[in-house]
Amino acid sequence: MKRILIMAVLALSFSAHAQQVEPKFEKVGDKVKATYFHANGEISQQGFFLNEKLEGKWTMFDDKGEKIAMGNYDKGVKTGKWLFWEGDTVKEVNFDNNRIASVEKMDAKEAIVTN
Repeated sequence: MKRILIMAVLALSFSAHAQQVEPKFEKVGDKVKATYFHANGEISQQGFFLNEKLEGKWTMFDDKGEKIAMGNYDKGVKTGKWLFWEGDTVKEVNFDNNRIASVEKMDAKEAIVTN
């Protein structure tokens, strides 16, 4: 009996950790706004789709809700300036047709983000 009780408790704890939060989709004009979530309910990423392709500004967050990346898509292709936060460092990565054109590192305290 004790063994069955222990197995039941373990099974419940594993299933609680394995729960997924369903993404949310809403129509905004001609685009679809998508919001994806971490298992803890925090937003993991948010952005838009147009004709089933990533379009416009996308923002990614860690499981504590801190911004870790932000950039733009054009018809599913990374384009222009993307910012990636890693601790006290911000990386500015410029994309040209989904390929990295340049990378610049800066101190997060000195970086000014407009977007």
